[in-house]
Amino acid sequence: MRSFVFLIAVLFAVPTFADTNVYARRVTITSAQTDAEEMARTGILRHCGRAGGRREGIGVGSTPDSALRNCCFYGRYRIVERGVAYSPIRRKYFAVIRYE
Repeated sequence: MRSFVFLIAVLFAVPTFADTNVYARRVTITSAQTDAEEMARTGILRHCGRAGGRREGIGVGSTPDSALRNCCFYGRYRIVERGVAYSPIRRKYFAVIRYE
């Protein structure tokens, strides 16, 4: 009988963590223009990963239009936002397009 009472006491003493483990993920969404300006500032063509779950195309070119046309998925999806910035480091235009 003592072992049964001890077992019950141990079971009630062990805290349950089923509802206390909450994992929050912080999502930072920036504009396409901000990402284009960052690429132009650094001179590095790369996806910044802050598109908020949207498709993102990036491109570089000698004119703003050519940079936009060189973006991934250009002409395939509806454009939600876009940004273009000039890089004095590479003397090129960097473009970011976010698609629906």
